[in-house]
Amino acid sequence: METQDPDVVEALKASGESTLEKATAKAKKALDQLINVSLNIAVTGKTGSGKSTFVNALRGLGENAAGAAPTGVTETTMEVTMYEHPGMQNVKIWDLPGIGSPKFKAKKYLEDVKFNTYDFFIILNSERFMQDDIMLAKEIKKQKKLFYFVRSKIDNDIRAEERKKGFDEQKVLSIIKEDCQKNLKEMGDPKVFLISSFDLEKYDFETLQNTLAKELQEHKRLALLQAWPVCSTECLEKKIKMFEGLIWAVSLLSAGIAVVPVPGVSAACDVGMVVLFLTRCYYSFGLDEGSLTRLSEKVNKPHLKEMAKSKFVVAIREKALTRFQASAALATIATVKYFISLVPVVGSVAAAGISFATTWYLLKEGLNDLANTARKIKKEAGLDTISYL
Repeated sequence: METQDPDVVEALKASGESTLEKATAKAKKALDQLINVSLNIAVTGKTGSGKSTFVNALRGLGENAAGAAPTGVTETTMEVTMYEHPGMQNVKIWDLPGIGSPKFKAKKYLEDVKFNTYDFFIILNSERFMQDDIMLAKEIKKQKKLFYFVRSKIDNDIRAEERKKGFDEQKVLSIIKEDCQKNLKEMGDPKVFLISSFDLEKYDFETLQNTLAKELQEHKRLALLQAWPVCSTECLEKKIKMFEGLIWAVSLLSAGIAVVPVPGVSAACDVGMVVLFLTRCYYSFGLDEGSLTRLSEKVNKPHLKEMAKSKFVVAIREKALTRFQASAALATIATVKYFISLVPVVGSVAAAGISFATTWYLLKEGLNDLANTARKIKKEAGLDTISYL
């Protein structure tokens, strides 16, 4: 369909497609991958390996935060427990019961925990990987699912070695990794990731994310990148770039100029989609209260939370009833008016329905505001001074 409508021309240009029908189909797919595609992460391993603490870290929560998985020196996970990501309900992290009992049977274990539920498995151990870990990995491999060996509590090992004469952190890490790989030789040459759930910016946590991003399917990769904790400036910039690449799709659908009907999108403008997009950015960049509290406590800088006072951060935070209801709570008329009022150019145009160009502007302004706030906070926390490559 040919048209001279400037909004349509602009939308086609942004999409890289030749027709509005193709651009709309591409936009619908992109938005679905952003919001609706599920990602289910299973965390399993030896009892006492720190599974629940790792689950909390992935969700950006401290151990004492509301909704955090219970942790302790003894086994606290007695049955399969699902935890939603606080700001992205399509991402679920499953805390599985510990393995290692005398009667452990890998195949039976996978049946009991409903193996097919999960996209990949994290096999966690705070010491040497043992035969039970190998048995479980082999059974997962038979089922053609992804699994990753993660050696936890590395911070404890480093503290123990620091007291010794001639301490060399890199040498200690190499020894630990080599020892793990030696015990896993039956699996070929598996990668082993060294992590500390309390120091995500150190060791192999970033490498683990990069590996997952390479090996997961594209639509799952987007869900992973959104939900993964911000542990470095590189990670933050990848998230920002991802959202920047989706602005055109949300603009096209939200502005209501698509000729292909989109369920739930009005003919005029669905600004709730704009709000939802920016809310996703807010949580993904670690600007929610839980993530900021965890970061400020870690670096002992309480004022970090006070730095999250930009206009879009405040707009999202003030309209969120609870962290778990943010997306639904924000999709209200009051919130829409609040967001529109933040950008002077929008004003009167919004009354008749926001056009593609104006929607684009609003999304760009909101994303830049949230991204720059996150950058300032990470810089103040000292995360921009560490190389993670």
